[in-house]
Amino acid sequence: MTKTTNMELTGGEAIARTLQACGAEVMFGMGGFQLLPFYDAIRRLGMKHTLINDERCGVFAADAWAKVTGKVGVVDATLGPGATNLVTGLVEALNAGTALVAIVAGSHRDHAWKNMTQEARQEEILRPACKDLIRVESIKRIPELVKRAFTIAASGRPGPVVLVVPEDISHGLYDYDPGAFEVEAERYRAPAIRCRPDAGDFAQALDLLRKAERPLILAGGGVHISGAAVQLQELAELASIPVAHTMTGKGAIACTHPLSLGLFGRYDRIANGMIEKSDCLLAIGCKLGEIATKRYQVPSAGKVTIHLDIAAEEFERTMAARIRLWGDAKATLEDLIPALASDGEDMRKNRAAYAQEIQAAMKTWRASVAERLNSGETPINMARLMHEISLGLPEDGLLVADGGFAAHWGGLIFDTKLPGRFFVPDRGFASIGYGLPGAMGAQLAAPGRKVVAVTGDGGFNMVAGELETAKRLGLGFTLVIVNNAASGYVKALQHLMYGKGNYQSSDLSEKNYAEIAKAYDCHGIRVESPDDIAPALAAAMAETARPSVLDVVVTRDPAKMLPAVDNRAAKIEKGDRVA
Repeated sequence: MTKTTNMELTGGEAIARTLQACGAEVMFGMGGFQLLPFYDAIRRLGMKHTLINDERCGVFAADAWAKVTGKVGVVDATLGPGATNLVTGLVEALNAGTALVAIVAGSHRDHAWKNMTQEARQEEILRPACKDLIRVESIKRIPELVKRAFTIAASGRPGPVVLVVPEDISHGLYDYDPGAFEVEAERYRAPAIRCRPDAGDFAQALDLLRKAERPLILAGGGVHISGAAVQLQELAELASIPVAHTMTGKGAIACTHPLSLGLFGRYDRIANGMIEKSDCLLAIGCKLGEIATKRYQVPSAGKVTIHLDIAAEEFERTMAARIRLWGDAKATLEDLIPALASDGEDMRKNRAAYAQEIQAAMKTWRASVAERLNSGETPINMARLMHEISLGLPEDGLLVADGGFAAHWGGLIFDTKLPGRFFVPDRGFASIGYGLPGAMGAQLAAPGRKVVAVTGDGGFNMVAGELETAKRLGLGFTLVIVNNAASGYVKALQHLMYGKGNYQSSDLSEKNYAEIAKAYDCHGIRVESPDDIAPALAAAMAETARPSVLDVVVTRDPAKMLPAVDNRAAKIEKGDRVA
């Protein structure tokens, strides 16, 4: 048998070849001297890499790409400030369960801690912001350690893994066996490994679900990480179990489905009341954090709860569960469906009145908010804006929501029409500034679909330079800027807590963001009338080769900025309606 000839490669090229073998399709980064061999290799190998203007935005873009594709996102950063700029995006991915690999340059080991340029204790800074941090100390181990990073990123609850590559490792040479760069096809999708709960616990859960008169599913982002939305909707229909969702769980069942209760927690439609009346809760891939539980008030204490999650550390964190199902959401639902199938007809019959109650309650809610959803007031009402986006985006379209207002209003108003991840908020860390880079990542992940992102004027101001990146890439997404000339969430809270006129450091200067977009050679439309939203949105989505920016002038009244009463607010002035 003929021996395969080894290849002498730089460490940087070894990284590139292993990334290619692991399925890296889209990468974001900003180079520096330490990683130049890596950059040269991806050029010669024809790999797709995008220069971004800020490393944080690179992580955000990779995060959105990974959320939409279910694959491992890749980002890189140079030594020092490049590395530290990753922190916010890494924590988003860590908390949201997004599979990422971050290639980070390290200083030359022969000269470390001799005041090397841009040198810092970056590993100590990055380690708490990621699922794992791996430092390459031997050039020959690069293929092994890159694969290891992908394995960790995609397994269990997915998360970001940082791979630190010292300068001398990146620039060094080694004779590699070509077999070191071989990887089983499609190995690194998240979740890479699926597991199922204990059989005894599973049987007890089945018994509770069969006997319950008013069961209810609480769906979190783990449903989408697992790719389990279709199975969850099938279970809901089989057993006539209504579904409430968190912001990241939106789409676990189509929002237009008769069994959908919408968002639960701080910004609910009808879900909180139904949860209170439920006799059995099935929480799936749901961390039950502050917003989802309305600061730990929903559900009330003592509820019979079955908690299904891939991360055992989430059990008992915020509430006690009668039964803990430690396993993958999709695999477990695929077992629950046939196990309950023989009882399906009886369950649907026994819960028919329950299902009708849900539909009546949702109909009543929609009627109660119809005036705001169709509001003709100017400046534009946020509910009208979000309603128009919900109507205008096609059923397979993606809505990316920035932190703060965009996610809250999107979670409450936007309706997904199919089961699946069609709503992409940054709720892992809820950082402002995700909207624009998130739209970039989502559009690269789904080039044939319509992508609309909603961000505030403050969020856009943080990352405006990425319009240059998006235009350079020819990405045809639509960025809706909620222009209220304020740090709106903060101003609304100041209004609620301290009264009208008592605002501090929450106002921004008036800007025409459509004109700013045009300066970047992007498509810009300013919208000041609610009747102009739909045609402007249609015109923006018709642009396919460059970004469109819709500068939407919304209410300046802080009493109308929040989508629901924030339970942390100390007081509300008489007559104020917070939408």
